[in-house]
Amino acid sequence: MNERTIPPNSDQAFEHERAIEQAHVDQVYAELKQATVSARSIAAESAARYTSDRQSWLREEDGTALFERDAFAFQAARRLATLDAEHEGLVFGRLDFQDREIRYVGRIGVRTADFEPLVIDWRARAAEPFYRATAADPMGVVRRRVLQSRNDIVTGIEDDLVDPAGAWPELVVIGEGALMAALSRARGHRMRDIVSTIQAEQDEAIRAPWPGFTIIAGGPGTGKTVVALHRAAYLLYSHRQRFENGGVLVIGPSLAFMDYIERVLPSLGEDSVTLRSLGQVANDVLPLTASRLDTAAAAVIKGSLAMVPLLRRLVEHPIEELPEGGLRVTVKGEVLAVSLERLSQIRHQAISDRTYHAARPQAENQVIAELWRSRSPDLGRIDHDQFVDLVQQSSAFEVFFSAWWPALTAADVLRRLNDPAVVSEVAAGQLDASQITALATSYQPPDFSVADIALLDELAALLGAPPKTSEPDLFLDDFDFTEVVTLADRLSQQRDDAGEQVHSTYAHILVDEAQDITPMQWRMLRRRGPQASWTVVGDLAQSSWPDPAENARSLSELIGRSPQRLFRLSTNYRSPAEVFQLASDVITQNYPEADLPRAVRQTGIEPRLLVVPAAMVARRVVAAVVGLIDEVSGTIGVITPSLWRTDLSAALKRADLDLGRVVLTDAMTIKGLEYDAVVIVDPDQIVAESSGGVRILYVCLTRPTKVLVTIDPDQPGAWRPVESGRPTDGAVSTAAASTGSATTGQPAAAGAAVAVAERTG
Repeated sequence: MNERTIPPNSDQAFEHERAIEQAHVDQVYAELKQATVSARSIAAESAARYTSDRQSWLREEDGTALFERDAFAFQAARRLATLDAEHEGLVFGRLDFQDREIRYVGRIGVRTADFEPLVIDWRARAAEPFYRATAADPMGVVRRRVLQSRNDIVTGIEDDLVDPAGAWPELVVIGEGALMAALSRARGHRMRDIVSTIQAEQDEAIRAPWPGFTIIAGGPGTGKTVVALHRAAYLLYSHRQRFENGGVLVIGPSLAFMDYIERVLPSLGEDSVTLRSLGQVANDVLPLTASRLDTAAAAVIKGSLAMVPLLRRLVEHPIEELPEGGLRVTVKGEVLAVSLERLSQIRHQAISDRTYHAARPQAENQVIAELWRSRSPDLGRIDHDQFVDLVQQSSAFEVFFSAWWPALTAADVLRRLNDPAVVSEVAAGQLDASQITALATSYQPPDFSVADIALLDELAALLGAPPKTSEPDLFLDDFDFTEVVTLADRLSQQRDDAGEQVHSTYAHILVDEAQDITPMQWRMLRRRGPQASWTVVGDLAQSSWPDPAENARSLSELIGRSPQRLFRLSTNYRSPAEVFQLASDVITQNYPEADLPRAVRQTGIEPRLLVVPAAMVARRVVAAVVGLIDEVSGTIGVITPSLWRTDLSAALKRADLDLGRVVLTDAMTIKGLEYDAVVIVDPDQIVAESSGGVRILYVCLTRPTKVLVTIDPDQPGAWRPVESGRPTDGAVSTAAASTGSATTGQPAAAGAAVAVAERTG
């Protein structure tokens, strides 16, 4: 059938266009399959080039063969990883130009055997018009098409007629907009990439130059996180040698957040990025990670720069209590001594310009020098070298130094802060009595918190590498095994033998939710990127730090005089306008300078502000979740303060619910996450428990993509905006309390049981 005779936007037109696109996608996958076979052949050939059965040495003439084998194996493995990655929707875009040129855009580039491009990598310059073309500047594009696929089957088409004047008569336009179609999809437990629906202002931030600092700002739902991840993929594509060799580090606020984003970069063809939550950053120097959060009071203390001098004093403070007389050593029958005051001066001086472990030899020399100066003339016949030998061989000197200057780990030192007496001594002039108590009690139980990781990293820097202990050689002649030895293995062995404790450094560092990074955590991150370029993502209005200005100053100090560029994302794609209006009213009432984006979606579902008796909160939350399971098709987040967590956890477990879709979480863990529906329990208590106050509640209010329910115990919460014009509950009557329902001021529920949350959609 001639295309001119097909009615536009009809089912017949769609099937005709889908068949055309399916034929091209089939060709791409056939070419991809052939490329995979070729890569596996190269990998097998490289593995066969050289295998060593030598256990302890390598002939020099074998080096070239090893190098060639390693290079072949590495390149083949990297290509196979790219080809074998999950490529659902590998081809997602098509551009039709005025000169009738057609370009397909996808997750990776694919060519024919004759090097004709079948798909252009989305990061390539040739793909820029897919994201940048507008009616004002079409860039030669007439039609932009987004292909929706399941595995290798094209299931949907959405067209955008960029330049109607340049369209030819037979050009077919399908659909009503790919972006809104993508935004309406149900949310799951993993973040999706937006590679097929990147908008122009987002693309500008993604493709910004690499040097210096790129700051991506914007309110909730503007896509800051996913834009930053796409930027990481773009930098690796555009400057492969610099960033793959130097490394890219992605920092997020929590383990839940890292789980949420972990598939984004692999789906874009990149798997050479290191992802770390704040509780994992220091595992290059510490065998520790953390996920526990401190109380607000303890978290503020631990994040403050007041901890820098406090930790230095802690390192200087001896682990064991010393004898009142200080050090006493008998040399040739004469008792020589160094006072506690002088020992303290020596310790302070030695550590002032060296790490703790590196300073020990100097401190030992200084102590011996003090003993030498205090000797009597009767010892004058002993020369200095003899004196040093006699002192060092003295058991009293050895015992003293083992107690005064033992080898330490960062964890050993930090655990001392569980003693209020030690805290009082090292925090003099830094913390008041209530802060000392809050800090000391935060180390019960002894597992470390996320805030502690930055303190442990600071201590690791102050302590330095511990003294290296000699180990006996191991002879493995009796073992019978064959081992493939690579150059990388041998270089790694050399690094291990160096015995140096150093921080891993990266060529590029991406910091998400930067508004929550404490001053101490910025110091930790700086050690990982002293020469790095940075992408920093955040929104001060969502900060959990009590003084957002201090957070901004910490970032400014990090940037210094480096080149910097700011991109503000202005459109909220996540929050329905009805929900975001409420969130905006809440935040501007307390934080007028908040950067409010424009919400572009409407669902017709107003936020449901419920009031129930405190005794009925758990039952009411379950009822709300039951109703939402039927109402939305994706995930449901129940955000609770710690006060209600135990009761709610038990109630949700007792209920017969699809708990695979329901997540019980807290206000800090949901940073960066989103759900189809959200139930916020006791908003006033959430505000009270957080050092960020109302700003944390603002984060909670902007998590849902469709439905928001809030539940206040006993009476409307103080958090509610004054005269917002939104329907709210009145006082709950005895009858309502007895049935578990509440007066909501919302439209009547349609067919829902009394025990189920009212549904107004």
